[in-house]
Amino acid sequence: MNQLGELLGKLGVARIAAMGAVALMMIGFFAFLIVRSSTPQLAPLYTNLEFDDSAAIIAELNATGTPYELRNEGATILVPRDRITTVRMALAQDGLPARGQVGYEIFDSQNTLGATSFIQNINHVRALEGELARTIGALSRVQSARVHLVLPERELFRREVQKPSASIVLTVRGQLASGEIRAIQHLVASAIEGLSPNAVSIVDSAGTLLASGAGEDDTSIAAQALEERTVGIENRLRSQIEELLASVVGLGRARVQVAAELDLNRSTITSQTFDPDGQVVRSAQTVETGDQSSGPGNSGQVTVANELPGASQGGAAGTGTQTTSSTLEETFNYEISNISETLISEAGAIKRLSVAVIVDGVYTYDADGNAVYEPRSQTQIDQITALVRTAMGYDANRGDQLEVANLQFAERPGLAAGTQAPGPLDFNRDDLMRFAEMAVTLLIALALVLFVMRPLLKKALAPEAKPLALPAAASVPADYAGEDAPDPAAMLAARDATEAWLSQARSLGESQVKTLRMVGDLVEENPKQASLVIRDWLSEAA
Repeated sequence: MNQLGELLGKLGVARIAAMGAVALMMIGFFAFLIVRSSTPQLAPLYTNLEFDDSAAIIAELNATGTPYELRNEGATILVPRDRITTVRMALAQDGLPARGQVGYEIFDSQNTLGATSFIQNINHVRALEGELARTIGALSRVQSARVHLVLPERELFRREVQKPSASIVLTVRGQLASGEIRAIQHLVASAIEGLSPNAVSIVDSAGTLLASGAGEDDTSIAAQALEERTVGIENRLRSQIEELLASVVGLGRARVQVAAELDLNRSTITSQTFDPDGQVVRSAQTVETGDQSSGPGNSGQVTVANELPGASQGGAAGTGTQTTSSTLEETFNYEISNISETLISEAGAIKRLSVAVIVDGVYTYDADGNAVYEPRSQTQIDQITALVRTAMGYDANRGDQLEVANLQFAERPGLAAGTQAPGPLDFNRDDLMRFAEMAVTLLIALALVLFVMRPLLKKALAPEAKPLALPAAASVPADYAGEDAPDPAAMLAARDATEAWLSQARSLGESQVKTLRMVGDLVEENPKQASLVIRDWLSEAA
């Protein structure tokens, strides 16, 4: 203990304090590294949550003992990265998150025994709105959705029937195409009986009207469909031709532009043709009639004698007349060949195609390793032209145009085509963030060592400053006599040493005087701060 006390006494209070500070900082820094490395990496479980969903999810996480972290005022929940899939499956089993919408489960938590028809109708509308919002929110570009339905009831003894309508507010990622907007309209219209897609109004979160829902006519819808068909045909042909040329000239070394002109007219042609030469007997009818009659010799004269009862009707034998007649009728019915044809031409048929293709040349390397451009031969251009004609379905009768040009690109694309498998040095976003975090931690550690610990260690290990002592050569007794008196050389050396010591003491005194004067000036300028510093010193000494 005595040796320890002597060692502490030799070190001094300043050194002990500096060594303690360095030890505490080292312990704290390594403790931070240990805690940081042992803390699991967190990843977003869900983002942009409603408060109801956040509360329900947090309750489930607390019940299962899963660590979590809240950000963005509870809208984002982070959990350990290796447990995201398990936690999401467990929450999905409980129907979370509900995205703030109530679906058909509203009927599971209510007692319908005493519910009125009005409450049942309201719950039915709420359930439909919630289910539709969930379905629309499942689309890739839709972040969230709110649906409002107007379902009028049919009143008794009323002829006019009010049609249902719907309005939707979407929070989207990027911008929705017209086809996606119409898909949402048809999705909602198909789920509601009697709802027309033209009666569905759609607005995004920025207040942009995506669909008016005012009952657009069929003409505008057909025009939009034809425009989309034109763009679809152009994109399909361009991708097919570029894919074909990429296998010949290389990936990115050919540019293709397609302009399609469609026939926007819709026509219906009905024709009926008769062929007089193509006669066929359909039916034939033959009617033959005969008549035979005989009379008396008086040539059939009517007399009183002939009309009396009992009179002879025939008169004398061989004296009467006999008449015979016959008729023949033939009827033939013919069928003439008849062709009835109805030709309907829908709008959207390809009327004309115009294709422009630019192909880059060939690059070779000279002796110095520089790339030298060489144009392609005419034979290669002709072969490429033939391939493009076949791919686009070239038809000269409808006026198709095709131009293939061999020009040098402004920026030479990479010659390597395709993608390689990820190698050991390929990192994803999470790996890069982890490396960045490690780099920042290393920089902080270096700064702590260089600018904090190093000065403290230097101060702790530096020797204590000793007061200046009079050199031995300068201490000459005032009284000397006889043989003990020093020689003149020793006297000169002692004088020089004394002068050097005096000059050093004078410089130290001047620097101390300057320091004291500066401190005095600071005290005069800031008396309050000086009093506070002195008060702190007194409290520390006490």
